[in-house]
Amino acid sequence: MKQTSFEVLLELAINEDLAEEGDVTSKAIFGNDVVTARLHSKDSGILAGKEYFAKVFARIDPSTELTFFFADGDAIQPGDIVAEVRGKTISILTAERIALNFLGYLSGIATVTRSFARLQQGKTRILDTRKTLPGYRELAKYAVTRGGGTNHRMGLYDMVMIKDNHIDAAGSIQRAVSLVKERWGNRYRIEVECRNAEEVREALDAGADIIMLDNMGPGAAAECLKTGSGNVAFEASGDMSLEKIGEYMEIGLDYISVGKLTHSVKNFDFSLKIAEHKNDAF
Repeated sequence: MKQTSFEVLLELAINEDLAEEGDVTSKAIFGNDVVTARLHSKDSGILAGKEYFAKVFARIDPSTELTFFFADGDAIQPGDIVAEVRGKTISILTAERIALNFLGYLSGIATVTRSFARLQQGKTRILDTRKTLPGYRELAKYAVTRGGGTNHRMGLYDMVMIKDNHIDAAGSIQRAVSLVKERWGNRYRIEVECRNAEEVREALDAGADIIMLDNMGPGAAAECLKTGSGNVAFEASGDMSLEKIGEYMEIGLDYISVGKLTHSVKNFDFSLKIAEHKNDAF
């Protein structure tokens, strides 16, 4: 059976952290000691990745027990006890950093996504992009949905996007769209990246399903929307920030894509602290 992207990442993480010797510190200090550890939030934001957090502990030691007090998508604050973990001390300490790395990264994505998503107005929705770390796309896009964002295409295989380099190499938008339709018919939606109003008109005439307004100001984007119909969706893109995205929300776009949801995420800070220790077998 084919491994999921998370399973591949988890094995890589275990191999780079444990190699052949394992956790030499914990092996020297602990035997069958049992502890209860508590997962504390040290930031304000949105939880994402609890399933992956739990799977790390299960992979290291299936006897480890986890109880979460919050669900993915919930808001958490500094001082919140997010979960309890009970099991062998050596197992918990071996899995700790790997599990926190997944949870912190995904919660960071969900948190920044929520900051953008709370500004959504009307039909306009926040989209993610393909700007993700290799291997993490499925996980990162999951975290985006927990923050209130919407997934764009997963890869190059599930949607046609004709970008500036495609257009320049093909010779025109019309030719690029025609070749796509000749090859694939109506199998895939076709999005065309447009740099100006002239390209928008050409993409509309060619039969594009989605028009991406690339690095256009809100005024120019609003004018381009007037040329479309109800059958065509419009997306704005180009270094979107919280400071300027409000102007784009007001003009009636269908989508605004934001690369920084996944490409430059601040890790969400958690800590796992031992709360109870027993010198008996688990």
